[in-house]
Amino acid sequence: MARINLTLDHDTYAELEEHARQARKPRARVVKELLIEGLARRAASERRRRLARDYAAGRADARALLHDLESGQLELLDDDET
Repeated sequence: MARINLTLDHDTYAELEEHARQARKPRARVVKELLIEGLARRAASERRRRLARDYAAGRADARALLHDLESGQLELLDDDET
């Protein structure tokens, strides 16, 4: 397993300490969870940007995917109304 050495400014470190204290978890575990969450958000954002770019370019497969996503959302709305 790889290790990372980070230098944090005082405010960031204090915020991290407070977050770890509230979560009742070791600081290193909180940092790892935040890093994993941030990477997942960045990947999801990149997928959305790529889909939007492809959709704007008129790619048929992107249009089909967007149609599938929208129809699933509409089905969920119909379920809520009953």
